[in-house]
Amino acid sequence: MRKLLLPALLMLVAAAAAQAQPPGYYRQDDNAHYAWADVLRVDPVYESVRVEQPRQECYDQPVVRQDSGGSTAGTVLGAIVGGALGHTVGKGDGRKAATIGGAVIGGAIGNRASRGGTYTDNQTVCRDVSTVREDRRIVGYDVEYRFRGETYVSRLDYDPGERLRVRVSVTPAD
Repeated sequence: MRKLLLPALLMLVAAAAAQAQPPGYYRQDDNAHYAWADVLRVDPVYESVRVEQPRQECYDQPVVRQDSGGSTAGTVLGAIVGGALGHTVGKGDGRKAATIGGAVIGGAIGNRASRGGTYTDNQTVCRDVSTVREDRRIVGYDVEYRFRGETYVSRLDYDPGERLRVRVSVTPAD
């Protein structure tokens, strides 16, 4: 019975001490304690910040190109036509030479005729550019709160909600 009586008595003393102070009231050794204040108003505080955003800008640009050479088909066709003409023009032993000469000249003419000359093409050109914009960021909160009938204002870096924990310190006046 005595073993149960001592713990019950200690619990009763602790409960009485806890009820002697208001809720949210914590005592410290440096003449300060913590309590709760009612929040009346919270206003966010903004700051303008310049933000640079890089991006790539691309566009099509016309480019004039030179055809590099004639087609093989034009050269072959010119050689065949030139060889046939040389063969009909030549007589006797000169016929072979006329056929070969006609094929060479016809091939050169066919190659030159198959060249396209110059043409226009589109080429995509890209460049890096930066866009600057202004952003508004919250840097703090102006909080108006009431503690024991008095109204106070403080700047905090968080939104406290409906209640704000305050530290109350008491020191003698001179």
